[in-house]
Amino acid sequence: MSGTQDRWSDLAPRVISAVVMVAVGGAAISAGGHVFAALAVVATGLMMWELARMTRDAGHDASILLGLLAAAVLALNLWVPMAWVLPLLLLPPLIGVIAPRRDAGAFAAYALVIMATGWALVALRGSAGMVPLLWLLAVVIASDVMGYFAGRILGGPKFWPKVSPKKTWSGTIAGWIGAALVGLGFWAMGQGSAALIWVSPLVALAGQMGDIAESAIKRRAGIKDSSNLIPGHGGLMDRFDALAFAAILAVVLVPVLRLFPAAG
Repeated sequence: MSGTQDRWSDLAPRVISAVVMVAVGGAAISAGGHVFAALAVVATGLMMWELARMTRDAGHDASILLGLLAAAVLALNLWVPMAWVLPLLLLPPLIGVIAPRRDAGAFAAYALVIMATGWALVALRGSAGMVPLLWLLAVVIASDVMGYFAGRILGGPKFWPKVSPKKTWSGTIAGWIGAALVGLGFWAMGQGSAALIWVSPLVALAGQMGDIAESAIKRRAGIKDSSNLIPGHGGLMDRFDALAFAAILAVVLVPVLRLFPAAG
């Protein structure tokens, strides 16, 4: 009995935190414009802070400064959209490796992902409207929820035990199925093309790879969560690692495959 309770012990805080995040994120997505951009800037700065903390060397902590730099550079890109500003997104990854740091390569790569994610989410909302962003979030959430329950109920072989010991093949495949159902639903409602049915699992797979990438960084750092900002979820990176990789893929596929009608 105690084993069953332990298995679901984190469900309540996860659900409560998820409801709050959905409410805040939903309001910002609906508002769009500067409101959504401001949320993306704050989230980007906090994730950069978390990443810098996880990979810092003893006695060398520039985490807060790197977080502020990431937020400032993204804000500059969003509110001063000029060609010369875009390369500034590289500053946090480059400056972050100047100080002594564990896994400098991993930091630089993931820091670049964080900057690209903040930019991609705002670009997706601004150029394609609200529906593609809602689809993206639904894919990531469905994949995560289906994977969570299938992994705990069905169990079975591990997907990548050396990097992410809790992730199972049953949960991974269930996540793909959940994503495909989301794509089917958007197509059935006339909110996108039929290609969403097969593109959605690809986006979910990208999200799962993002989850695994962050898990690898945490395992090398010897920590369980990126921070304790979100009860039941750890830090922002723990919650949005999947969204990061998924958003970067989506911002490419949405216009190339014309998955949604052009925003009016």
